[in-house]
Amino acid sequence: MIEEGRALFLQIAESVEDSIIDGALAEEAQAPSTNELAAFYRINPATAAKGIAMLTDKGVLYKRRGIGMFVSPGARALLLAERRAAFVERFLDPLLAEARTLGLAADDLARLLAERAQQQPTDTTATEGTAR
Repeated sequence: MIEEGRALFLQIAESVEDSIIDGALAEEAQAPSTNELAAFYRINPATAAKGIAMLTDKGVLYKRRGIGMFVSPGARALLLAERRAAFVERFLDPLLAEARTLGLAADDLARLLAERAQQQPTDTTATEGTAR
């Protein structure tokens, strides 16, 4: 999972976020400790702690004194909203800019998107986040 060129603490934070989004880590569930993350990824515990601190600052995790870190209520919704906003910025905005260049209207894009979606294999887990 560790990618070259990206800060390790960001990758650790994103890995925990992924677990929350896909439901592997439920809200109010105990999150992996910095020592567990450090051992699993074979990294310095301070690096894992930096990723966990980032999630704590965002309100995704909270600390129970003497017990450990836990997933905050509403963390999944917060992360989904954050990732959807990033999706719009990273993918939809450039798509719309290119569509304008090509003279495609929003209806044309919607039709093309629907056609492409029908050609893709069905994955029921991909739409799971939209029903909540």
